[in-house]
Amino acid sequence: MVRLSAAWLLGAAMLGAQGRSNGCDPASEISSQVCTARQMLEVWPGLYLGGAASVAEPDQLREAGITAILTVDVEEPGFKTGAGVEGLRRLFVPALDKPETDLLSHLDRCVAFIGQAREEGRAVLVHCHSGVSRSVAVVTAFIMKTDQLAFEKAYENLQTVKPEAKMNEGFEWQLKLYQAMGYEVDTSSAIYKQYRLQKVTEKYPELQNLPQELFAVDPTTISQGLKDEVLYKCRKCRRSLFRNSSILDHNEGSGPIAFAHKRMTPSSMLTTGTQAHCTSYFIEPVQWMESTLLGVMDGQLLCPKCSAKLGSFNWYGEQCSCGRWITPAFQIHKNRVDEMKMLPVLGSQTRKI
Repeated sequence: MVRLSAAWLLGAAMLGAQGRSNGCDPASEISSQVCTARQMLEVWPGLYLGGAASVAEPDQLREAGITAILTVDVEEPGFKTGAGVEGLRRLFVPALDKPETDLLSHLDRCVAFIGQAREEGRAVLVHCHSGVSRSVAVVTAFIMKTDQLAFEKAYENLQTVKPEAKMNEGFEWQLKLYQAMGYEVDTSSAIYKQYRLQKVTEKYPELQNLPQELFAVDPTTISQGLKDEVLYKCRKCRRSLFRNSSILDHNEGSGPIAFAHKRMTPSSMLTTGTQAHCTSYFIEPVQWMESTLLGVMDGQLLCPKCSAKLGSFNWYGEQCSCGRWITPAFQIHKNRVDEMKMLPVLGSQTRKI
């Protein structure tokens, strides 16, 4: 594993400063943007960061020994035949520089692309249009995983070398989630499921249908269960509703004080930290909910077999009994379901806990 030394960071920062002072007018915003797009700066051993113009200069690529290019932009760059790009390895990730852009889902393949190229002894250029946000986010993710650094430290290291690096706040949030998942995108984790739901919520009014990957498999369509798995069944008709893997855990809220605006008791008499237990499960959508959710912002969740009321949903979010606000919210009241644990050997049999 290659680690960034203080001396390397200082040297790279000095070289970057020299490059920025070469023909660029710091007082001119337009000049600064043009120079930033043209610059190609080594920010990590064998890893370069640049703007769109940097890939249009084959001589510069050859001089740096770059034989792998990762583009994070709205358009894939074109390369002239015979311009010294023979054997060039390329990866294109379409992405807008907007907070709502889903960059998180692409991080694994971006980081793997850079890592594999470096293992093969290739120098890598990661670029977007201006070299300050999208490409910075990808390079920060690579540094985070390679050196097992927290987001803030990795970002700080990168900005030491490239002070103008400034990813948008949406990418910052996504990299913090990336760290929380252990530097890899775990699609089965509650963190990623909640992120995916929030992304769908941002587009929800425009959607004509919901992505199928949004829904957990209906447990009634799978006859064989996993060892130690817990099923949740309708208390009235015993219909299987969801599995424990569909529960999206959350940190407990501030308790009664979170509901002070609804109570007659003065908020000064309510203390933060007073325990308030969660009386509902907040889960990912399950296949049997699909027809209920589409085109409606909120409503009741009913058992698909007996129509017993199980809870409610709201794409804008709902407040848990513990005080925590969950967005979007697919809420099942605990007193409407029973937990049934799968037997170790006979997977299709269950017993009540």
